[in-house]
Amino acid sequence: MTARLLVTGAAGYLGSVLCEHLLDAGYRVTALDSLMYGQNSLFHLCANPAFDFIEGDVRNEDLMQRLIKDADVIIPLAAIVGAPACKRDPGMTKSVNLEAVQLINRLRSPQQLVVYPNTNSGYGASTGDTYCTEDTPLDPISLYGQTKVQAELELLESPNAITLRLATVFGTSPRMRLDLLVNHFVYTAITDGYLVIFEKDFKRNYVHIRDVADCMIYCIQNAEKMTGRPYNVGLDEANLSKEELALKVKEYVPNFYIHFAPIGSDPDKRNYIVSNQRLREAGFEAKRTLDDGIKELLKGYRMMGRAPFKNI
Repeated sequence: MTARLLVTGAAGYLGSVLCEHLLDAGYRVTALDSLMYGQNSLFHLCANPAFDFIEGDVRNEDLMQRLIKDADVIIPLAAIVGAPACKRDPGMTKSVNLEAVQLINRLRSPQQLVVYPNTNSGYGASTGDTYCTEDTPLDPISLYGQTKVQAELELLESPNAITLRLATVFGTSPRMRLDLLVNHFVYTAITDGYLVIFEKDFKRNYVHIRDVADCMIYCIQNAEKMTGRPYNVGLDEANLSKEELALKVKEYVPNFYIHFAPIGSDPDKRNYIVSNQRLREAGFEAKRTLDDGIKELLKGYRMMGRAPFKNI
C-alpha cells in the first residue's frame, strides 16, 4: 500500500519543493499550511490525485488529531523560521516551533514515523576551527535555535523519530526566500551590485534545497536503520566562510563589489564547520554544488523582474 504522508508548513520554502519530490517518489501527500504569507506555491501539484491540501493551523488539536490518524509518516515543517522573524514574535515562535511539535508527538502512535528538520545553528557560536558532529554539545544562541533544539530532543526521546540538522539551505523554490545567506548574496550581487560583510571569517555549512528533499525521502525509505538519531545534512565541500562564499558568487557576477568591514559586527554569531559523516555512513550524501545553486539562482532571479518599490 502506498505510504500516506502528512507535511505541515507544506507551502513554505522547503515544503513546496519537498511535496513535489514526495509525489514523484510515489507517496500520497496531505499538505497542511496556514498560508500566513498568502503564498500559492503548491498550485503546480493540484492536478496530481495523490496530493491534497488543507488550510489550517498546526496548533489546532482537533484538526491535527484528524489528520495524524490517517498518516504513516509525519514531516513537521511548520515553523517561524530564522532569528529575526522569531525575535519579532516570541510567543508565536514558541507555540509553532515547539508546542505544535509536542502536540504532534503526543497525538501520534509509536508506529508513525516522524522526520523532523532541525537546524545546525543549534551548534551556536563555535570556534569555526573544529568539526561539529552530532555528539557536539548543542548551544543555540537564538530563540529560533532554542525552540528547534528542544523540539528535537523531545522527539528523540520518543520512538520512531529521525531528526535532520540542516545546514543553511540554498536554491530556488516556488515559495522563494531571499534571507538565506547564499540566496541573499546572489540576489544582492545582481540587484545592488555591492555588499558589506562583517566578520568575514565566520564559517557555516550549506546544502541545496533539493538535496534536503531527497534526504527526507531516503530517511523514510531507510527508517529502520536510522530512527532514534540526529543527522547533520550539508554539503561536505561547502564549509565556507562568508568571505569565501562572497568570492564564489563574484566568480559569476564579476562586477559584484564586496567590502569586508574591519569594524562592526554581525548579529548572527554562528561560526562553525560541520561533519556530515554520520549521514554519509547511513548511505546518503548531498550532491548539488554551490556552483549549481548560484547558476540556478541567477536564472531564477531573472524571472523576478523589477522590485516593486524600486524605480529601476
